[in-house]
Amino acid sequence: MSAWDLLVTVEDLGSDAPPVTLSVASDLHVGGVILKLVEKTQIKRDWSDHALWWEQKQRWLLRTAWTLEKYGIHADARLVFMPQHKPLRLGLPNGNTLRLRACFSSSVFQTVMGVCRMLNIRHPEEHSFLRPVEEKKKKKDKDSAEEIYDLTEVPLSSASRPCLYNGMPAHFADSPLMEAIYKMLSVTQPPPAPEVITKQFRPASVVDKAHINGRWLDSSRCLMQQGIQENDRVWLRFKYFASYDIDPKYDVVRLTQLYEQARWAILLEDIDCTEEEMMLFGALQYHISKVSESEPQALSSSAAMDDLESALQSLEVKMEGESSSASEMLENMTAPELNDYLKIFRPKRLTLKGYKQYWFKFQDTSISYFKSKEESIGEPIQQINLKGCEVAPDVNVTAQKFLIRLLIPAPEGMNEVYLRCENEQQYAQWMAGCRLASKGKSLADSSFQSEIQSIRSFLAMQKTSSGSHGNANANDESINPHSLVSPRYHKKYKAKQLTPRILDAYQNVAQLSLTDAVMRFLQIWQALPDFGLSYVVVRFKGSRKDEVLGIAPNRLIRIDLAVGEVVKTWRYNNMKQWNVNWDIRQVAIEFEGNINIAFACVTADCKIVHEFIGGYIFMSTRSRSKSDTLNEELFHKLTGGHEAL
Repeated sequence: MSAWDLLVTVEDLGSDAPPVTLSVASDLHVGGVILKLVEKTQIKRDWSDHALWWEQKQRWLLRTAWTLEKYGIHADARLVFMPQHKPLRLGLPNGNTLRLRACFSSSVFQTVMGVCRMLNIRHPEEHSFLRPVEEKKKKKDKDSAEEIYDLTEVPLSSASRPCLYNGMPAHFADSPLMEAIYKMLSVTQPPPAPEVITKQFRPASVVDKAHINGRWLDSSRCLMQQGIQENDRVWLRFKYFASYDIDPKYDVVRLTQLYEQARWAILLEDIDCTEEEMMLFGALQYHISKVSESEPQALSSSAAMDDLESALQSLEVKMEGESSSASEMLENMTAPELNDYLKIFRPKRLTLKGYKQYWFKFQDTSISYFKSKEESIGEPIQQINLKGCEVAPDVNVTAQKFLIRLLIPAPEGMNEVYLRCENEQQYAQWMAGCRLASKGKSLADSSFQSEIQSIRSFLAMQKTSSGSHGNANANDESINPHSLVSPRYHKKYKAKQLTPRILDAYQNVAQLSLTDAVMRFLQIWQALPDFGLSYVVVRFKGSRKDEVLGIAPNRLIRIDLAVGEVVKTWRYNNMKQWNVNWDIRQVAIEFEGNINIAFACVTADCKIVHEFIGGYIFMSTRSRSKSDTLNEELFHKLTGGHEAL
């Protein structure tokens, strides 16, 4: 075959160096091109990480056995020879920035896995990279360079789990400087100054919240293909709110960063909460920051101790099982049920009817209600099956309001039902029952009592002890309440008004250990009605106006922008299939019961929505037995899409 000239720019020779000219033939493979190139540069070094990047086509030539002809490369191709791993500035959920070496040639999904492995974060599939929001720089700020923690010297390992030393990856135990970086990753940051909070971008509406989701990077393409260059800045964030298998012993960094992301979501009002909840979040932040200063971070114990612990636990369970008498066992076999008077309300548009009282019966996973206790022998007015339903609390302890909000699956969407309980005890029992039933468990399940207990302790935290204003040290110097609540409350209340309220709530959490306080903060965050919703502005097929689509871990929600109300809810487990028409950028979904919806995306690419839906379906397939191995192929199958090339 006839020879022709190919121009290749070698990045290591500097930006001013002219391209290297190679004489090649079309049947020469890529490996041969690299060999010729290395010989011609005459630089002795390790070239193993280098590869060719084809500028016009925006693709890496990683198959070294492929010929130039197979790749379709001709004399006009502009190729660059450069390292696949380059420095990247990574913004963490806690606001700090790391500089580390990341892979620019693998899919973003694999690059995130590599970064999480380096930082000792398990379950990297829950994370992704986000393009940062551009900050308007003032001239004065140019000199104040941010502190960057440098990890570029850390060698990249391919092991699925880092080798731990004293509970942290070995590369962090190399020097006091590296240990300090691990401490920054695994210990919560002190509360930010109020002016730092007010400077940050705060979404004013659902549409504002939707814009951030247009910034997620595509998981199936590499950083270079998405315009990310060496030393550029990206954010690492939890993308899928389906936290799986959290164990404080192994997840120090993961838990800390999840807490930081949750804290900022509350401080910047990314997620709505009531004033009472805000005071409780403030108290927990105050407590966490206080304890993390005094309590050294409890790093995980050695593997031998873990084995001993689990052996003792299983022995304990065995002995418990043996000690139960025959009468106790018989008692456990008869399925328990709940019976009581509750009030029910079904919100419908333009309805003015309030709550009505009925006699309720809770059996297995369903609730039935009757006009009165006497009529409960006959047919119920209605039986509601709670399997697969959504359960959300709507509680205000001070006002003695105990509501359970149920979203019941129905073919055309979700039916909303509110149950009103009289007191705390009744609420704790029925709420625990509903939560178990939604997962398909009955009241006979062993976790029923512990669920009641956790709900009751949760309510106790929201109580403010009436006489405590006097004994809470309101002049506590160390508390700056404006660092603990969102800016809305800076305007609404003076610091001296907020301090006693936060300290009041603090008394209920002051006994918690650091780990328990962080876990409790995350539990309350996850119980908020809007938790886990990622918004995208869309235009439904046949509609003339923009609407908002909320994407949750288990459902899609259609929100009317004009009134801000939920119009329809569709669950993933009723979904038959979803497709994307890449030519007209339209997502089409088919649900059971011949329900079809289609929409085009306004604030994000349809690939992002496709990835969110596929990602959540992937998250639901994970099981404990295979928790160590990640089915990467399935993730790409569900999220990759078949874009027209």
